Amino acid sequence: MSLLNSVIGAVLGGNGAQTQGGLAGMIGAFANNPQMLQAITGMLANNGSQGGLGGLMQKFQQAGMGDVIASWVGSGENKAISGAQLSQALGPDTISDLASKFGLNKGDTAARLSQILPGLIDKLTPQGQAPAAGLGSAGDLMGMLGGLLRRS
Repeated sequence: MSLLNSVIGAVLGGNGAQTQGGLAGMIGAFANNPQMLQAITGMLANNGSQGGLGGLMQKFQQAGMGDVIASWVGSGENKAISGAQLSQALGPDTISDLASKFGLNKGDTAARLSQILPGLIDKLTPQGQAPAAGLGSAGDLMGMLGGLLRRS
């Protein structure tokens, strides 16, 4: 939990990080709900519930939205996704599980994720492609986020 606290602290601390927008703004949204950050990094982690970024991309492809998540990974503009589309891609069980972790209803959970995931995945794949070995463990992802915050 100390790494999570340091990432959130970097966002909320001095240097105006919270008002810069971008990744700092996204993670700033997690400050009041650290369970959300843990769940999302767990979802994107290689050993996470979705099979990492590769597994998440496969779910989107199966739902007919492979081009959407590919835009988040790619170097071009991120395509928007609605909460309903995200719910369709992730499946109702995943959204229900996340909603219970976040302390929100399913609609609010999907809406928040639809605002956060595109930018977060974009920032975690700065080379414009998914790493062959995935994004790493949840701890690796927290370290990556901390590094990105220090540069912003």
